[in-house]
Amino acid sequence: MPTVLIAEDDRVVANAMATHLRRAGMDVEVVENGDKALRKLRFERPDIAVVDLMLPGIDGWRITEELRAEGIMIPIINVSARGSEHDKVHALQIGGDDYLAKPFGMRELVARVEAALRRTSGPASTPVEPRIEVAGLVIDANLHCAILDGEDAGLTRTEFRLLQVLASERGRALTRDQLQQRVWGTPHRHRDRTVDVCVRKLRAKLDRRSETHTYIQTHYSVGYRFEPIPKTA
Repeated sequence: MPTVLIAEDDRVVANAMATHLRRAGMDVEVVENGDKALRKLRFERPDIAVVDLMLPGIDGWRITEELRAEGIMIPIINVSARGSEHDKVHALQIGGDDYLAKPFGMRELVARVEAALRRTSGPASTPVEPRIEVAGLVIDANLHCAILDGEDAGLTRTEFRLLQVLASERGRALTRDQLQQRVWGTPHRHRDRTVDVCVRKLRAKLDRRSETHTYIQTHYSVGYRFEPIPKTA
């Protein structure tokens, strides 16, 4: 049974979320402030967290940043009444895995939590090469890490999953919708920049650090493909 921590100070909303997630077969705990949420995430390590960004005490932004800085890669779904594109993009940039703007439907919440849990474990029906080696880069599914020029690239779970999906289709351009569904388990929507933000973070950790190659290539009006290309080319 997957464990879920909900950090939400609105009791009505928190109870509704907990009720629907429990009905979906999850073990749910609710906390009402950021300090307690951060302690539980550090020391109890639930399978996934749903974190309101505007919590009393330590807010959801800082919780996300501190966990990622400490190397704790528990999937985090941020929720907030702030639904601007800027807020969504910033939450993803600092390490959030998904974002829900209030008000949202409880069925959507359950679907997003389930999708995040599937990404964490990896779909059993999807064959994955245990080890992909290209120029200067090793993608190791067993260790769940990417090694760039002999050093761990420090990818988050979502970044690694995106890289794995792209590399498994080496040389083939995948659309944003294909990537959104295979990595996040949800369809791509107009103006949704989730894929683009994650690609940008991958490039910062791989393409910019490599002295010899770029790995993530853009196909304008289509999407992205994985292909090592020498920087001198």
